[in-house]
Amino acid sequence: MHIPVPWVFVLTYMGGIGLELALRPNRQMESPRWIAVAGGVLFAIGAAIAGWGLVLFRNARTTTVPGRTSSRLVRCGPYRFSRNPMYVGLIIAYMGEAGILRQFWPLVLLPLIVAYLNWVVIPVEEARLMEAFGKEYEQYAASVRRWI
Repeated sequence: MHIPVPWVFVLTYMGGIGLELALRPNRQMESPRWIAVAGGVLFAIGAAIAGWGLVLFRNARTTTVPGRTSSRLVRCGPYRFSRNPMYVGLIIAYMGEAGILRQFWPLVLLPLIVAYLNWVVIPVEEARLMEAFGKEYEQYAASVRRWI
């Protein structure tokens, strides 16, 4: 986890752009204009969810760095519905960006990011939260889903 999670999204997307250029040179994904509009809506929703989570962490004065131990368990706002709303928001924004730019290959790579988050990043975070908050985190995890 040496690369910050937002950069994992950016670098993977850039890899998708590289594939797009290599495999579909000079061709924008053939799709109706409404796809770009829907992408813009998705991007805005995703950015709002991720930003909301970030603001709540900042207000609680706890870390946003994966793997570092949190000083406070945040359970309000989008954390009532998902234990990882910042990641959910980044995934939605990523899909929106692909829609805006009408790009296919970044979407093909998105499951790699989700797998990395689900099986590498989140287990480390959950272990740290369990260490720090014990029963309180266990109850929270039992009542709120990992994703949505």
